[in-house]
This record gives sequence, structure tokens and C-alpha cells, in this order.
Amino acid sequence: MAHEVRGIVARSKGQPVTLETVLVPDPGPGEAVVRVQACGVCHTDLHYREGGINDDFPFLLGHEAAGVVESIGPDVTSVSPGDFVILNWRAVCGECRSCRRGRPWYCFSTHNATQKMTLADGTALSPALGIGAFAEMTLVAAGQCTKVDARARPEAAGLLGCGVMAGLGAAMFTGEVGLGDSVAVFGCGGVGCAAVAGSVLAGASQVIAVDLDPMKLELALRFGATHGVNASEVDPVEKVRELTGGNGADVCIEAVGHPKVMEQAFFARDLAGTLVQVGVPTPDMRIDLPMIEFFGRGGRLKPSWYGDCLPSRDFPMLIDLYLQGRLDLDGFVSETIPLEGVEDAFHRMERGEVLRSVVVIGS
Repeated sequence: MAHEVRGIVARSKGQPVTLETVLVPDPGPGEAVVRVQACGVCHTDLHYREGGINDDFPFLLGHEAAGVVESIGPDVTSVSPGDFVILNWRAVCGECRSCRRGRPWYCFSTHNATQKMTLADGTALSPALGIGAFAEMTLVAAGQCTKVDARARPEAAGLLGCGVMAGLGAAMFTGEVGLGDSVAVFGCGGVGCAAVAGSVLAGASQVIAVDLDPMKLELALRFGATHGVNASEVDPVEKVRELTGGNGADVCIEAVGHPKVMEQAFFARDLAGTLVQVGVPTPDMRIDLPMIEFFGRGGRLKPSWYGDCLPSRDFPMLIDLYLQGRLDLDGFVSETIPLEGVEDAFHRMERGEVLRSVVVIGS
């Protein structure tokens, strides 16, 4: 029997979201129903609302979430009712060419629930990133549920479901920041500050935060940056070089998604250094680099997908670090809001006023 719950829906491109009645079916084979406790308001949800992902309206928004497993379908053994879980959009299939090559963090055929959640009139909903967690309950593939220590605050834990994990992983996994490395992070919103925190966890000796906004630079320093560079006042490339003995950083992380910022990060690297792009660009953006610079500077240019994380491996480990006081996930929670506050939270996010607004739904 379907569960009747409240959820946030984007009915059409560019229009304000609405609070709707959503029908969530009982889980089928390989599926789980999760009672959502908290869900972060992510830029990706706004991209869905604006039609920037696809046009499969209406969307059930929300994906950066934590909650408790309500029920499971046949043959599900990875989680049980009552488990505290973080939802993820990389439920690895174990069968695609990437999984078979031992690279499940690149899985090309991740699992989603087969059944559809619907509006009260039967209209099928498209859940954001296969999750749809701006709702009191949601239906997901069981592999999208990663069990973690239940002592973690849901408001903080859920942020590993997307943005914070993307930043942490950009440093720790994609960039492979190592002991004693110098790192420059360009853009210090939620993802950039997470990249700062990830660099610190990985043992970087120098973490340089670059942004135009002094408030964001202050936040980056709070997460462990050793230096803040205001790119509205100085040439950030020259300043990064100055701070690294004239050489440039070992790893530069672009967390904005803008060609000019990516160019700055490219040239702020040391010879044979690594550039990681984790900021999400728009489809029309292009980069133009002299080939001789690409060749002559060497190193690696790497896009980062979800921080190249493997949720089953990384979420429990990072929650353990959080509970030990070594990873400040609480610091990313700027405010908590009710379900009906999502539209206003989008506007605060666009104005750069928050790292994360988090919808608190239940306990």
C-alpha cells in the first residue's frame, strides 16, 4: 500500500517549487523506502528546477539526505529496517566495464528504484539523482542506502550525499593530496570548503583558499586553510606562486565551474602538478589553453565526479572521523529549515549567503 507523504516538487521549468502530496509505493525487489530526517539544499536541485539537467518534469527534488530505513523489498540484504543511512547516487552495479576493471567509483550503470513515485493524481515523478529526498519518505534502490553510525546528526551526515563528499573527494581521491603537499582551492563555497577540509585530512602542509568573497575566505580558514587569497585584490596565480616559494601548488582544485577560474588554477600549479575540476560548468562554457602550456607544464588535469568516492567505503569512514571530532560536518550547516522553506533557500544559496541550508523533516 502506497505511503501518502509531503514532498517538494518542481512542476515546470523556472517556476517556484511547490509542496505536494506524494505517493510512495512499497519497495519492490532491490528497493528500500527511507523515512527522511534531513536533506541539504544543493545547487543541483536548483539546476533541476531550471531545466539544466533534463526536461523530465515534474521532479521530486532533494538528494543530499540521511534518514532511517522504513522497509525493504525482497532479496535486500545490505540494509534492514531501522538502519540509519546516508543516501547516495552511486549505487554501483558491479557489472559494468568500470566495475569489472576494479573501478567501482566510476560505475557507469548505477542502480535506481524501478517503481515510480507519483503525485496524488497518478502523475509519475522524476526523483532528483534517483533519490527525491525533499519528502517525508522516499523510494530508492537499496544500494543507494549506506549504513553509518546512528550517533551522527542527520543534518550533518546527509551532506556527504553530494556536495561535501564532492569537495572532500576532489582533494583526497581525485587530487590524491599527500603528506606535505601544497594545495590551492579556487572557490570557497560548500564544495570548496570541503576540499579545504579534505586537503587537511590528507596531510597537506599548506592549503591556500582563493575567493572573491572575504566571508567565504573566513569560512575556509575555519576549515583549516593556512592562507586566504582575495582574488578581487590580487592576481591569484601570482599570489599562489609567491606563497609556494615561486613554484605553484602541487594540487589546484577548481570548485567554481568557470573557464577563467579553471585557467587560473591551471597556471597556479607547480610543474607536473595536478589540476582537479570539481566545479560544475554550464554546457556553453569552453576553455582555451595554448597547447605548448598544456604540454610544457606536464602533470594531470582531472575532472572529479562525486569526488571519485565509493559510498560503501567512504561514508562510514568519514562519519567515524566526524564523530572523533576530526571532520567538522556541522560547520557546513548554515541553517535548518522546514520543507516549505526550500524555495527561499534557493534564493539565499544563489546570493551566496549560506554554505548549506538543510531541510529537517523528521527524527
